[in-house]
Formats: sequence, C-alpha cells, structure tokens
Amino acid sequence: MLKKIFISAILLIAVMSFVVSLLGGKNSVTKSKVPQVQSDKIAVISVDGTIASGDDQSNIWNETVGASSGTIMRQLRKAAKDDTVKAVLLSINSPGGSVTAAEEITREINRFKENSQKPIVATMSDMGASAAYYIAAPCDKIYVNNSTLTGSIGVYMSTVNYEELAKKLGVYDVMIKSGPHKDIMSPNRPMTAEERAILQNIVNEMYDQFVVTVASGRKMPEDKVRRLADGRIYTGKQAKELGLVDEIGDYYDAVEGTAQLANISGTPNAVRYNESRTWRNILGAEMTQALSNKITEQIFQNLSQETASKQLWAPRS
Repeated sequence: MLKKIFISAILLIAVMSFVVSLLGGKNSVTKSKVPQVQSDKIAVISVDGTIASGDDQSNIWNETVGASSGTIMRQLRKAAKDDTVKAVLLSINSPGGSVTAAEEITREINRFKENSQKPIVATMSDMGASAAYYIAAPCDKIYVNNSTLTGSIGVYMSTVNYEELAKKLGVYDVMIKSGPHKDIMSPNRPMTAEERAILQNIVNEMYDQFVVTVASGRKMPEDKVRRLADGRIYTGKQAKELGLVDEIGDYYDAVEGTAQLANISGTPNAVRYNESRTWRNILGAEMTQALSNKITEQIFQNLSQETASKQLWAPRS
C-alpha cells in the first residue's frame, strides 16, 4: 500500500512539473542558455489599447482589455520605490482614450521624475495618438517607427440624436429634471445653442490643457504646438521632423536608449510590469490544480480501500 502511495506522489510531482514547464514555455536547458544580466533594471510599463480611468477591465479569459490609469499609476509608484529599477520605459500601442485618465497618468509621470530622479522613456509601436501622445509628451525621450501613427492632439465630445427615429417607432421620451441642462447631450431632443456653447467651453478647456502639457513636455513654444494641434495624426517620420518625437527606432532601440540615459552598462535588464493574469497562466494553474486534486483523490481512495479491507470484520449496527 505504501508503495502505491509513494508511486502516486512521485507521479503527481512529475506531471505538475511537466505542465508548468510546458505552459511556461521554458525548461532547465533553455534557462541555462539565457545570458545573465545585472540587477539594474528598466521597468517596462505597457500602455496597450484604449486608455481609461480606474482599474483594468478583463475579458472572459481574464486578459486585460485596454490600459487603465489606476494600474499604470501603481506601476510608476512601484518603479519609483524600487532601488533596482534605474529607469522606466512606457511601451505604448494605443489610439488614445480618456482625457482625465491621461491627465492622471501624466501627473504621476511628472511626480515620478521629480521624486525618483530616474529617466522615463516612451516607445510607440503601431499607434500612440491623442491621449497616448498626451502621456508620452512629458517623457524624457520618445521613440517611434517611421510608420507609427501619432499626434492627434485635440479633444472631442460626441452624441447622437435619434428623436425622429424614436417617433417613427412610437417611442417618446419623458424627462423629469431638476434643471434645464440636466439632460444635456440627450439623444431624444435637439441640442440648444446654449448647451452647445457649454460643451464647447469644456472641450476648449481640455484642449488648452493638452496643448500646455505638450508644450511643457516637448519644451516647445505654445503657439507652435497649437499650429500642429488641429487634431490630425502624423506618421512617426513626420512627427520627428516636427519635433513631436525624438528618435526613429523600435522597442529594442528604446531599451538601449533608456539604458544609456540611466547609465546602465552591459546588457539592459528590461522587466515588464504586468499585473494581469493571461488565459495561459489561468489554464496552467487550473490544469495543475485539477491534476493535483485528481491524483490526491486517487491516493486517498487507495488508502480508504486498504483500510476498509482490514475492517470488514468489525461489528455493524
């Protein structure tokens, strides 16, 4: 009996090790071939997808959808406190998003620079436009590809009006409100001139804030920024010629450049700061747990059968 238990335990350990190794995409041989790098690190913070306020949202696979200001701010603070982190690299692939989220992240970037005195660099892949450019502007350096789409310096608000469609369907909106503008941007009625002016003032205020952020971060005259900030997008090549970015290069060029700014010699140790669990992590954990439970159950079942066979003689009520 003990022999069966021992064999089952060894099998459990072997299977669990194999699954973890397979799903992790690594083994002891591969690990030994990876060059050893120094302890000085570059913290890589991903800004992937639409930028929104708050914490990360997940899909059914528990994979992060979009980039959240809450997560990025926490990662910046973590990097600021970590003495082994000598610099931060924002890895951006985003069309933009919330002005408020961009403002929060930008404030945290400026705080990071002031308090830690560590360099922070941005690198853009396919896209780094609108709110994504907003957060890149205060970085010490911006890397883009020639074909990267960036810029789009501007703000907009939009709504729809389906009042006539609703009438055709026999649907009528009943609104009870505390003030004349409480239902501003309602899709069930036309917007008044006064309401349009209210919203335009809000957009203009946010736009001015965007322009000032770019002018300050890029050390560029505000009037020049305004000439460029008509909402259009630029290619990376155009953006460099206009002074909106610094270097043409890919992610690895940005890592090397960040290492130079941080005075890191040798092979840079770029470490990604990720808080989310991907489907592969979850699947690996679930499979390992399931196998563990199944084999453990079998062990106890064998024990129970062995014990029962020895207790058949016992009196029964």
